[in-house]
Amino acid sequence: MTIVGIDHVQLAMPAGREEDARRFYSFLLGIPEVPKPDELAKRGGVWFESGRVKIHLGVDQDFRPARKAHAALLVKDLRGLVERLRNAGVAVVDEPLPGHRRVYVTDPFGNRLELMEPHS
Repeated sequence: MTIVGIDHVQLAMPAGREEDARRFYSFLLGIPEVPKPDELAKRGGVWFESGRVKIHLGVDQDFRPARKAHAALLVKDLRGLVERLRNAGVAVVDEPLPGHRRVYVTDPFGNRLELMEPHS
């Protein structure tokens, strides 16, 4: 038995905030929305996927944001993404990491995300 990869990252969100998720994950981060399977769509939430990047947001009735635990996303043109996020009013925190440019942001629900780009 060998674990060979990660299929997706699941983050929690409060009920009824799917449009906020779409604005952040699809519009700002550029990850397209994909339809949830019918049985799962009844629960609310929204999925975003592009190639090997898969972020699923599921409704948690007792929602609490992940402020320390986080997904780390590799980015091409991190400077451009940071500019887009800041122009949209998203707080961006620079955090040095050897060999990378790295920032932290929070989604509209307070979940922490790490965005990083290796130095070339």
